[in-house]
Amino acid sequence: MSIDPLFFLAIVMMGCATYATRLSGYLLLRGVRIEGRVKAAIDAVPPAILTAVIAPAVFLQGWAEMIAGAVTLVVALLRAPLLVTIGAGVASVVALRHLFM
Repeated sequence: MSIDPLFFLAIVMMGCATYATRLSGYLLLRGVRIEGRVKAAIDAVPPAILTAVIAPAVFLQGWAEMIAGAVTLVVALLRAPLLVTIGAGVASVVALRHLFM
């Protein structure tokens, strides 16, 4: 098995772009105090992005995924740790797929 050099270069360049994006945020805001509404808005970005990525899969795949999404949401609303929430979601989707298939 050989590795295509262009494929490898694309992966390295995407990694560099991701790292540069993260680093630029730290460098641009290193002397700025973020508090209040701005901090709340910034803290809301990761869950919003995660929801935008996961929601289509939950609603477009089938009943097992929709029910598992609801189970995961309930566990998350109960303030369970993130690992427990993820585990509940994965376990429920596996069990429900087995049940519905």
